[in-house]
Amino acid sequence: MTDVGLSEEEVRFRDSVRAFVDKRIAPNATRWDLEERYPRELFAETGALGWLGVGFPEEVGGSGGGPVLFALLCAELARGSAAAALGLYVHSALASAAILHLGSAEQQARYLPDALAGKRVGCWGYAEAGAGADVTCVRTRARRDGDAYVLDGAKLYITNSTFADFMVIVAQTDPERGLKGMSLFVVDRGTPGVRTGAPFKKLGMGASEMTEIVFDGARIALANRLGDEHLGFIAALKVLTLGRIASAAFGVGLGRAALDEALRYTAARMQGGAPITRHQFVRFTLADMATRLQAAWQLTLHAARTVEAGGDHDCAAAMAKLFATEACTHVCERALHLCGAEGYMRESAAQRFYRDCKVLEIGEGTSEIQRETIFRHIGR
Repeated sequence: MTDVGLSEEEVRFRDSVRAFVDKRIAPNATRWDLEERYPRELFAETGALGWLGVGFPEEVGGSGGGPVLFALLCAELARGSAAAALGLYVHSALASAAILHLGSAEQQARYLPDALAGKRVGCWGYAEAGAGADVTCVRTRARRDGDAYVLDGAKLYITNSTFADFMVIVAQTDPERGLKGMSLFVVDRGTPGVRTGAPFKKLGMGASEMTEIVFDGARIALANRLGDEHLGFIAALKVLTLGRIASAAFGVGLGRAALDEALRYTAARMQGGAPITRHQFVRFTLADMATRLQAAWQLTLHAARTVEAGGDHDCAAAMAKLFATEACTHVCERALHLCGAEGYMRESAAQRFYRDCKVLEIGEGTSEIQRETIFRHIGR
């Protein structure tokens, strides 16, 4: 894999993350997956390195930088452990970013310095049992009551929710207005009327933790609403668009890990006195895997640079997310195939990659949604 066009600063940043991942994350990834418990110390460790603050201004405790640095960070972290990367991403790019873009100066000062230092962890609460792609199906309700809102409803499949210190929650404040009747709130753990369950059992991303959040008459202070009443979610949509670029970077990083594992195994696996790479099928399969990942990475970098240039990145982000996540699924499946019976064992990295990859095609908008977005741009 080559990173053509990176600046010296971007190369140094990539190399520093890569070294940390190789020493701290990759050697522990399989164990974390088998334990099905998130390594929460990573928040403090990456916060101390300034990585949780990538893309955040220094005045709120951030490290500066932009989408390219964040894409590099996501790709390298996912190469070590997609599940570990997911927890850090949700905390930084969703929960903390919502406070940055929509919060008042007081809210930013209250939450961001500790969040970006990894001292407090956040989660993003949008999804519900009936609300996925169609945001108007959100049923969690925030009803105004004097100097507070009363929150009732439930959120489902919320990453980091088992241990998050604060939750950014999407709720209906005027159900009659649909999308233009939704607001965002920061809800602190320990708020009366808020409870979470045990972590869900999942096919992949074993080290990440997600569960349900239930709100039963929880009183949320007016000071904890993010942005304007009824319009908070619309304002947050531009924040979520950047998540597609991060998801694409995840796909590239996870795919690279799968390719590396396949290269290692096929070079060491002897058959008839020679490595199995003597077979053209094996060589061509590896070549195709590398080509798809290289193309995915260039699409990802293009989308990130489009954002930094101030251009319309909607289509570029959709293309990157679509191609990179589907390429990742293909590469992880081929890697497992090439690694044979050894790859199928629960302790192997290859099977972990195969289980982790599919969710990338689902989260941050399914492949079908990305195709619809792309067509809207090319079909007009």
